[in-house]
Amino acid sequence: MRKRWSVAVVAALLTSLAVAVPAQAAPVFARCVFTPTPDDPAAKPVRAPHPIAKARGTVDVTIKTNYGAVELRLDRRNAPCAVHNLLSLARQRFYDKTQCWRLTNSARLGVLQCGDVYAAEKGGPGYKFDDEVTGKETYPRGTVAMGNFGPDTNGSQIFIVHSFANIKPAYTVLGKVTKGMHVLDRIVANGIIPGPTDPLDGAPAKPVKIFKMR
Repeated sequence: MRKRWSVAVVAALLTSLAVAVPAQAAPVFARCVFTPTPDDPAAKPVRAPHPIAKARGTVDVTIKTNYGAVELRLDRRNAPCAVHNLLSLARQRFYDKTQCWRLTNSARLGVLQCGDVYAAEKGGPGYKFDDEVTGKETYPRGTVAMGNFGPDTNGSQIFIVHSFANIKPAYTVLGKVTKGMHVLDRIVANGIIPGPTDPLDGAPAKPVKIFKMR
């Protein structure tokens, strides 16, 4: 005798065999444009990164300083070009034997700024690239972000938030500190050499030297 299947049984069978259609996956790669800045040539001999960057996953980087090591976790999906750029510069030893020239500790801004070779705001890689922002960025303690000189002028400069940064969402977020915030706290505790316009914005009282970034 031929077996009859009820409607409910058939529906259950079809449901169990159905293949879910995945949501649109995030891109695997991103295209980046690194534009030469002839008026601001490279402070060290480096090449611009390859224009194709990975756009998934995270990567860990350690900054070894005279105060100790600071470990970062960078988010390729959030900022593929910025992460790609930092990794390229680190591999080429651009950051090695440089200093973090700027420290702020005001009610609005508490950051350590690094990545310039000669002085604060001076000595980049000889090129620039666009921001990767949504307009919803926030910058809590431990955030690692790109410094810039205005829209789409990223280069080698980064900052690490040691307290908070009440600033507009115009700075690309690279990732966050996973270990070593006590190093930032020690740097801040040593004080700031007052700047020309703000006593809470100047050079670290005890220089912060980057031995290596990898």
